[in-house]
Amino acid sequence: MTITGKLLRDALISGANNIYNQKQEVDELNVFPVPDGDTGTNMSMTIKNAVAELENTSDSATAGEVAKKAASAMLRGARGNSGVILSLLFRGLSKGLSGKETASASDLSAALKIGVDAAYKSVMKPTEGTILTVSREAWENTAALAKENVSAAEFIEEYIIEAKRSLERTPELLPALKKAGVVDAGGMGLIVILEGMLKVLSGGAMIAANDAVKPQTPAAAAAAEQVPMYSYNAEFVIEKDGAARDTTALCAYLETICGNASVVDDDGIIKIHVHTNNPGKALEEGLKFGQLDNVKIENMRKAQGGVIKADKAAQRNKKAPAEITKDTGFAAVAAGAGVEALFKDLGVDQVIRGGQTMNPSTEDLLEAIEQTPARNVFVLPNNKNIIMAAEQAAGLTDRNVCVLQTRTIPQGISAMMNYDPDGDFKTNRAAMTEAIDRVGSGQITFAVRDSEFDGHKIKQGDILAMDNGKIVFTEKDLEKALVKLTKRLIKSSSSYITVLYGADVPEADANEAFDALRSKVSDDIDIVLVNGGQPVYYYIISVE
Repeated sequence: MTITGKLLRDALISGANNIYNQKQEVDELNVFPVPDGDTGTNMSMTIKNAVAELENTSDSATAGEVAKKAASAMLRGARGNSGVILSLLFRGLSKGLSGKETASASDLSAALKIGVDAAYKSVMKPTEGTILTVSREAWENTAALAKENVSAAEFIEEYIIEAKRSLERTPELLPALKKAGVVDAGGMGLIVILEGMLKVLSGGAMIAANDAVKPQTPAAAAAAEQVPMYSYNAEFVIEKDGAARDTTALCAYLETICGNASVVDDDGIIKIHVHTNNPGKALEEGLKFGQLDNVKIENMRKAQGGVIKADKAAQRNKKAPAEITKDTGFAAVAAGAGVEALFKDLGVDQVIRGGQTMNPSTEDLLEAIEQTPARNVFVLPNNKNIIMAAEQAAGLTDRNVCVLQTRTIPQGISAMMNYDPDGDFKTNRAAMTEAIDRVGSGQITFAVRDSEFDGHKIKQGDILAMDNGKIVFTEKDLEKALVKLTKRLIKSSSSYITVLYGADVPEADANEAFDALRSKVSDDIDIVLVNGGQPVYYYIISVE
């Protein structure tokens, strides 16, 4: 048995609902007891981004068309490292099923291999014992089966079995998992999605989301179908230049200005079909990939009496890219009014609200890049779990983007302070990158559960002190934690300390703790206290 487009569509929705229902269980597999166990949430939000478009997909759509819609939406909605990797796995599915009416076991195996390869290439230093390992080993151990006379559903069932076997081995590959007594959360999330898909592929009912919104009434559904949206239906063919880029960037751009965008990449040509209010922009973008041919533009408002079908994608009300007015600009991720204001004061054009437990999507980051009125854009993720999404966003824009590898707010601040307006792009990239490595980053937060990590017995609610992301000690007293951690971060060359206090620290308490710290620090070091207003962290400490 092969998988039709309708069956694949329903299976993907079922998989999305399954991870949505079990995201908390996956989140709780997080190795660290700090409040960042968001793997399940990120994976759920990533695939959930495709559900609305899938629900709006015709029963007659091919497997290739369904896979492409899902992959495109997941790429835009990818959050966190686990979400980005998941989107790349499904992008492989899209590429492998391109042009196919249905999907066989061998089709799925070949497509999964494309996804696994893409996921590994996206990580500079792949870590085994993660979702990467689970997806790769499951493919390796089912590749031979795919060549036999088995149904697509039987292949997926066996793939899940092998994925579970691989998942059980992850603690042997990653010591941190073994110490925490858990398996990899990303690998588990992938299995949960596949299990939801298998339910449908095996002939069962689609898994529903636990808190699914009640279906629309017929009247409401009819009204949604009659909202005027786009004026023109545009179709054209691009005869690709020899050096034409990957069409992912073209797809992403068209989806920001169009609805119902269809981009089919067939060897030497690209076929485009879009609904838009500005066909000229679509044609202009197409010219960047080659010569145009067979251009057809129809006024749909006239053809349908001024009423056309609403596109789900159009309802996102995307802003048009900002006009380029300067050479260099900045987009930074931050949370907390004080932290956001600090980055603005340092010259950041666009602040994307997010950070720990609130990872912005690829689409959020792309929009911020496009809204930065500069030819060259530096992006500061300021969190290790946002870097991959930022790099994906960078590949979807024509602007020259450099994603600085900032893993903390202090690193982002230091990078901005070392920007030279008179320097060129290359010189600033080197200087800002070097600054990242010089700054010491401290965070003080709380334990979300009992655990043992790196020899530390940790109780839920304990104050956790982290030196550049690593838990170094626990405390019961917040003021003592601040003093002890800051002193640990100070080096003989240190000359400046910034302490950002969070939303959960009263101003009076912050001032008192700061006074205690000031009395313990050399007068040769400048030290300032800032109301960061950040969530999650009681204090963020920057030492340079």
